[in-house]
Amino acid sequence: MDGKKIELVIISIKNYFMPYIKSIQGSTSDPVNIYYEDTFLGRPVVFIHGWPLSHEMWEYQMNELPNYGLRCIAYDRRGFGRSGRPWMNYDYDTLATDLKILLDELDLKDVTLVGFSMGGGEVVRYLSKFGDKRIYKIVLVSSVVPFMLKTNDNPGGIPQETFDEFANKIRDDRPGFLADFGKQFYGVNIINKPVSQASLDWSLQLALQGSPKATLDCLRSFSTTDFREDLKKINVPTLIIHGSSDKTVPIEGSSQITATMIEGAVYKIYEGAPHGLFVTEKEKLNNDLIAFIEGGSLSSETEAMDPTATEAISSVPYPF
Repeated sequence: MDGKKIELVIISIKNYFMPYIKSIQGSTSDPVNIYYEDTFLGRPVVFIHGWPLSHEMWEYQMNELPNYGLRCIAYDRRGFGRSGRPWMNYDYDTLATDLKILLDELDLKDVTLVGFSMGGGEVVRYLSKFGDKRIYKIVLVSSVVPFMLKTNDNPGGIPQETFDEFANKIRDDRPGFLADFGKQFYGVNIINKPVSQASLDWSLQLALQGSPKATLDCLRSFSTTDFREDLKKINVPTLIIHGSSDKTVPIEGSSQITATMIEGAVYKIYEGAPHGLFVTEKEKLNNDLIAFIEGGSLSSETEAMDPTATEAISSVPYPF
């Protein structure tokens, strides 16, 4: 057995029995276990999941992209899935540091980062805080960036009262809130049922694995963190994907603005797609990820944004 094969066997054994990295706790000395899954071979792609799910939301990507020579790695954000559940430290600086420690521990190079929804914040904060030495490309899918909260200089954002209402519902009946949230997440209504009831049940199960405290604290983090300065520091090829019918993170106040802030970004709108397009549009998403990472052509729906565009975005009714 040659040296390369021996190395792969050692890595496989290590990751089978110890698929965790130890990250910082914050102000305390106790580390936090961050769980991850790794397909081992190929150009690395790291998936960062959305709120309030886990790395398992990427099932349809993790099972397909390795067939195209891509090494897929997905991890559970602290407080979710199989990762540790600290009582505090769910701010984006800490979350981006968790991502950095994962990349460093696995010594990944030429990485494509794929951030969904809340995970888009980790991607851009990582680049802003730690630079792009290890990064090849990034993909922002249904992302919360650049800034979700309504303020004087962000009039199209969501009022604080809306997020306060979500928090109260989570404290009062977390399973009930998450069940209702899941329907909107995937665009399910009386007429339109793009996913099965079994898929809704699966998604709810993933959400309920999360720590209640982490669920609340991460709601605060993604709703109040301003990423506009972070976006100015992005200098790697970027693909932005968003559904035109996203009622969870409406496109007008998020990706439509982000696409004008990252020079040379490729912006693709999935017509009629809801927030959870990693399931409802899984074939299209997989094809676009593969094409973008490997340097192929995307469909005619894709457009390169003019970085000097300054079209004003009017106030958007975010109907969560």
